[in-house]
Amino acid sequence: MNEKQKKPQQLSLKIGAIIFFAALFTACSNQQPPHSTKQKSLPYFGEFDIELTSMPDGSQKPDTLYYPIPKFSFINQDSTIITRENYTGHVTLVDFFFTDCPTICPMMSAQMARLQDKFLKENPDLPVRFLSFSVKPEADTPQKLKAYSQKIGADLSRWNFLTGKASDIYDLAQYGFLLTAFPSDTAQGGIFHTDKVTLLDKTMRMRGYYDGTSTSSMDQLFNDAIQLSQETKP
Repeated sequence: MNEKQKKPQQLSLKIGAIIFFAALFTACSNQQPPHSTKQKSLPYFGEFDIELTSMPDGSQKPDTLYYPIPKFSFINQDSTIITRENYTGHVTLVDFFFTDCPTICPMMSAQMARLQDKFLKENPDLPVRFLSFSVKPEADTPQKLKAYSQKIGADLSRWNFLTGKASDIYDLAQYGFLLTAFPSDTAQGGIFHTDKVTLLDKTMRMRGYYDGTSTSSMDQLFNDAIQLSQETKP
C-alpha cells in the first residue's frame, strides 16, 4: 500500500476516533451525579437566633435557630377557639382574606380550594391543613365565614376560617408572617392585604411564600408541601 492509499485510511481512523470520544463524552455528560437527584431543603423565613455549638476540636459552630409563628387564639366558622397548637404537627397553607373582597380574595380562595381537592385526590393521607385569617374581622362573623366556606367547598375537617380582634390579626400578619394587612381608604373593599400564601412546616415555621392568584405558583406550593410532609428534620 503506497502513501497516497494510507492517508485516507489514517484520516478515516482519526475521524472515527473523534466521533467515538465525542459520543462517549456526551453520554457521560448526560449522566447526573448521584447527589443531583436529592431534593434541596426548603428555606426558612422569620425571626431567628444564632446558637454556638461546641465541636470536639474546641471550635464553635454557629447554628441558625428559626422560630415558629407567634401563638394566636381566634374563633373559627363554628365559633370554636383555634390556636397554633391545633396546627402543630401538620404542614399548613395560610392565607389572609375577607369574605366580601372584590379583588384578589376570590382567586386566592379558589386556588386554595383547588389544592385542597388535589391533596384529597392524590395524597389524602398527608398531614396537610389549611388556615384562612379574615382581615376584616369586624364584618366577618362566624356565620359569614361558615357561609363563605360552604360557597367555596372547603373541607372543614382540614380548613379553618378565623376571625377575632382586628389589631391582633394585623399584628400577626405583619410581625408573625412578615406580610401586609391594614385598613385603607384607597383599597377596594377598604382593606389592603397580601396576596401571598405562606407554607408552614410541622413545627409552625415559615418555609415559603407563594402567589395565591397564580396557578403555577400554587402548583409549586403543592409540590413543596409534599416535600415538607416527608421531612424528618426537626
